[in-house]
Amino acid sequence: MSLEALEKRVRALEDVEAIRNLKATYAGYCDDNYDADRIAELFVEDAVWESSELGRFEGREAIRQFFRRASEIYTFAIHYSLNSRIQVHGDTATARWYLFMPCTVGEGDRAMWRAGIDDEEYVRVDGRWMFKHKRATGLFNTPFDEGWADNRFAQSS
Repeated sequence: MSLEALEKRVRALEDVEAIRNLKATYAGYCDDNYDADRIAELFVEDAVWESSELGRFEGREAIRQFFRRASEIYTFAIHYSLNSRIQVHGDTATARWYLFMPCTVGEGDRAMWRAGIDDEEYVRVDGRWMFKHKRATGLFNTPFDEGWADNRFAQSS
């Protein structure tokens, strides 16, 4: 194998790892009471963040404003991002992640289980990977004490 081919393979591995770290950083900020300013800085200016349950927010500032309210929706959350499939194409990339999220919601701090799929697009800006489009699709949202067998999509509050 040539040095050039080896460098290309190492670069691809480094890109995948950088995207995993971006996702972990995002989850950490969400789990730290939804730090809106730090979360927003992970997205490019014209990014889109959307959720099948929570809506669509276009642009970094709209994303920031949504996350300023997120801790009122989720008073506690732990984001587990699992089974990633990351594909890098030069300075762009896509990924699919599975989300498992034990959380508490609403004023009554109702314990819930949430799971879903995150389909994401990324772009490299000045050597740094950032979110371009994040789409979350719910698979279940159910009370902790009831589980998801009988009612996969319960009301959160």
